[in-house]
Amino acid sequence: MSEINYVTEEGLEKLKQELQEMRTKGRQEISQQIKEAREKGDLSENAEYDAAKEAQGLLELKISKLETVIGNSRVLDTSKLDLSRVNVMTKVKLKNVKNGKEVSYQLVSEKEADLKSGKISVTSPIGKGLLGKKIGETAAIQVPAGVMEFEVLDITV
Repeated sequence: MSEINYVTEEGLEKLKQELQEMRTKGRQEISQQIKEAREKGDLSENAEYDAAKEAQGLLELKISKLETVIGNSRVLDTSKLDLSRVNVMTKVKLKNVKNGKEVSYQLVSEKEADLKSGKISVTSPIGKGLLGKKIGETAAIQVPAGVMEFEVLDITV
């Protein structure tokens, strides 16, 4: 049984668009590669044909996995989130205890994580370390570079 994947409406829409593109454009491109490889003659010794068929199998596997992710995705109603603690889909403002620098992150599912837009996965070390923390609490988080301490300044939607 696959695990439930909590996403934003925006994230679910992005996954659906990615799936649609693979089903249409991706399949068409692979089909064209197979057709071109067939036209080159003997299939038993045709490396291009073998590669195209393998690419087709990989694409179908990706499509299947994405269909499962979408099927197990649940859009969270952010109006019902408990803002007294850090949860999935909450935005949290943090202060690095060591250098005083403030950062803000939104905790999202692994599929939606994008550090450039301030979205970190709840399964990442920082995400795991922040879950359940309240405003004013400090989280000591083990990261590859050592232990980082963050003070939770604010929790919003």
